[in-house]
Amino acid sequence: MKKRILVTGGAGFVGSNLCERLAQDENNEVYSLDNYFTGSKENHVANVTYIEGLTADIDKLIDFEPHTIYHLGEYSRVEQSFEDIEQVWRFNKDGIFSVLQFARKTGAKIVYAGSSTKFGDGGLGRSQSPYAWSKATNTELVENYGNWFNVPYAIVYFYNVYGKREIQTGRYATLIALFKEKMKKGEPLTIVSPGTQKRNFTHVDDIINGLVLVGENGYGDEFGIGSPEAYSVKEIAEMFGGKIEMLPERKGNRMTADVVTAKTEALGWKPSRTIREYIEEQRANNWQ
Repeated sequence: MKKRILVTGGAGFVGSNLCERLAQDENNEVYSLDNYFTGSKENHVANVTYIEGLTADIDKLIDFEPHTIYHLGEYSRVEQSFEDIEQVWRFNKDGIFSVLQFARKTGAKIVYAGSSTKFGDGGLGRSQSPYAWSKATNTELVENYGNWFNVPYAIVYFYNVYGKREIQTGRYATLIALFKEKMKKGEPLTIVSPGTQKRNFTHVDDIINGLVLVGENGYGDEFGIGSPEAYSVKEIAEMFGGKIEMLPERKGNRMTADVVTAKTEALGWKPSRTIREYIEEQRANNWQ
């Protein structure tokens, strides 16, 4: 009997990499539910069934009982969330309620992608932006559904993911992809002041290794999947080697985040890639 796995946000950056890995196992039947807000049809991979729609409508859109739901399909930008608060609510708050009700009805295990912003700045990070608050309270709701209704769950935390299929342009581009684009075009690297904010950049392959392990064997909270090496944004720009241009400070910008990976490591996970190596690979490839 094949294992049916549903990935919300399966056409996004992390989701498409996860779908690709899961679909390589012939014991899996993989489905993606995505509203294509930041996901793209260009990210579709072989042997995955794609369903278009909102996670808030999961009950209407999914007519089977999944074994596991990887719930990655949420709004996920800090600074932009102040302007996009309606989307944050619709995708993150309405979405999580529907997904949890669906998991409760079908008996599926939910693997929820929380946000490391809740650990930022000594735990104060959870209220620094609409995005951070939505994610922190969603992790609490997932835990409560576990306690109230016996919904099996695991909560994972990603730390600044980079790699294949990251968003390279526009408002939702990720830092590493943005820097790569700027190097390719010979433009200065823009850094939000003060530039000393630390981040733990983690390769998408390492994220997927962790996600698959937690999906199979992890239960409970605090499965961090992040590189132990922290670099300031300025240090990253210096690794790229471009000209640096400072931008004014922005709301919601946390300075630090604790990487909590002990539980994931206990399942046998460890990071295999470093950001420094990746930048050198991209340089050798002329930032293509």
